[in-house]
Order: sequence, then C-alpha cells, then structure tokens
Amino acid sequence: MCYVFASTDPALFEKTTRSLRISGVVTSICLEAKFWDILDEIAASQGMSTPLFLSTLYDEVVELRGEVGNFTSLLRVICTTHMSNMAPAPGVAKPMAAE
Repeated sequence: MCYVFASTDPALFEKTTRSLRISGVVTSICLEAKFWDILDEIAASQGMSTPLFLSTLYDEVVELRGEVGNFTSLLRVICTTHMSNMAPAPGVAKPMAAE
C-alpha cells in the first residue's frame, strides 16, 4: 500500500532555495522541489512569473490580514489546495487523453 508513497523520487522532496524580491525586499524561500513545480504551474496559469506571483500573493495577504505569518507554510497549503482543486470529485473518472 505505501509503496506508491515510499517510492517517491527523492528529487521531488529535495529542498531548493530561491532568492526573490517580495515587496521590494530581497529574500530567500526554501521549499521542496515539488512545491516549486506547483508554484511555477500556478504562476503560469495566472500569466505571471513565479517571483511576481509570490510578491503579488504576499502583498494581497498583507492587505487582507495585515500580516503574513509563516509564508512558506502558506505556500505549501496553497499548493495542496491547488492540487485538491485540480483533482476530480470522488467517483468521477478522469477524462481520457486525446489520441
């Protein structure tokens, strides 16, 4: 049962640090490679680069809540929420790929 999870490619959970500018401040964010892949996908879907997406997200969170708290934890939750929203509803078959 756990083999599917235990056999996960180690490259996907390797920590990767990216330096970027958020609200005019240069900072570094360390996340597992798979989370960076998902964030890249989300940013592209918004027509933005990943650094621009993260800066925009940060600014919007500050505007809504007044503070961000743990930004890397927020990013992980955003990624899992995005993946959950992309998954088909229980009992609904995935569409077949076009040939």
